[in-house]
Amino acid sequence: MASNLDEIRKAAERVAGSHGLDVVDIDLSGPAKERTLRVFLEKNEEGRRQLKAQIAAGAEGLPERLVEGRLTVEQLSGVTHEDCEAFSRDFGVLLDVEDLVPGGEYTLEASSPGLDRKLTRAEEFRRFAGCLVKVQTFEPIRNNRHWRGRLEAGSGRIITLDLAAMHQNSKSRKAGVEKVEIPLENVEKAELIPEI
Repeated sequence: MASNLDEIRKAAERVAGSHGLDVVDIDLSGPAKERTLRVFLEKNEEGRRQLKAQIAAGAEGLPERLVEGRLTVEQLSGVTHEDCEAFSRDFGVLLDVEDLVPGGEYTLEASSPGLDRKLTRAEEFRRFAGCLVKVQTFEPIRNNRHWRGRLEAGSGRIITLDLAAMHQNSKSRKAGVEKVEIPLENVEKAELIPEI
């Protein structure tokens, strides 16, 4: 199944790129006759740059929180319903023509990764520096596997969380530290915490 997901991801990235989008994540789940293939998309770097230019120019029709600065372009994926529709149409045809989903029965869903999107790659941790995140580690750090804080600019393969930015659970408070460094290979799960 993993190799199929790799092939599906590569195909999704080709189609997304032709629409000015990036694939954030892919998930294929469910029993054989009710499988759902979810593709999470966002504007690519050029699309985000254009969105920033629209904000600077005072374009109308943009989300209020974005214009007011309560939400950054990086946090908002910028994907529209039209983007998802066009991607789904083209990607669905490609999936069927290349027979990439075994068994052929599936439901395709394309959407934004949401404000609480997952972070998995080093470049995502760099891109979202300054945002609130929650991180779960494989191995405990200071007897704790669950951390919440503001992501600081990473230095390669280690992320740093400013713990003073958020109320911590009792284990985190007992650790008695204001910052924690976590090697990326120890990150089991990480996601943004929406700031609205």
